Amino acid sequence: QMADPFLYNTGRRSEYGSLGHEVRIEHIKAYVCRPSFFTDKAVIVVHDVFGWLFPDIRYIVDLIAGHGYITICPDFFKGTEPWKSTDHWADFADWMKDHDPMKVDKEADVVLKYLKEQCGAKKIGIVGFSWGGMAVHHLMLKNPQLTAGVSLYGIIRDSEERYNLLNPTFFIFGEKDHTISYDQINLLDEKLKQYCKVAYKIKVYPGQVHGFAQLKPEDMKPDDKPYIEEARKDMIDWIKMFV
Repeated sequence: QMADPFLYNTGRRSEYGSLGHEVRIEHIKAYVCRPSFFTDKAVIVVHDVFGWLFPDIRYIVDLIAGHGYITICPDFFKGTEPWKSTDHWADFADWMKDHDPMKVDKEADVVLKYLKEQCGAKKIGIVGFSWGGMAVHHLMLKNPQLTAGVSLYGIIRDSEERYNLLNPTFFIFGEKDHTISYDQINLLDEKLKQYCKVAYKIKVYPGQVHGFAQLKPEDMKPDDKPYIEEARKDMIDWIKMFV
């Protein structure tokens, strides 16, 4: 019996007044935030199990937009119910069957087309958290239109095809994440050394649990704050290097 992996309490959160707006693109709703000046660079943010409406993920979208990117978080659950903190962990495997992070290609294509045709984006990066981190890992193996990726505590398990990344990808993990073992991170590192032909990076942040990098400043514990800020800076720096 595995413990509930979402060690942060999603119920106790400070309010967040988002800076962006919602749009509809074909069959998908999305949250978009733009910088105050024109840019042809964009970043897709892939939400975690709590979905595209969760305040923490919107905070991340706004944060990245503040660095000069058209930033978009589409509803990869296509209007279906996200996981809720009140749901029972015993049902998680069944819920995941209907929400497969490796089946996001169609939605990613719709969003890429929107960014290129409607927003004038020429370079597009992608970042994803937990469920979204798995989706990013998958998409960086499949979609050459994504210039760079950051996968935060999402690991694709049990697949030999998961190492031949098409473009630079950065993998962020928390040391105290009990959903992802050190063995899995070491395996990822070994196999990337063997198969990966593009730039990649793996970094583990001391003392951090699953989901650590999404917290808004007022929800951070003082001991975690430096690591959260470092992870976010590393994420932005990686995007800036390639996008």
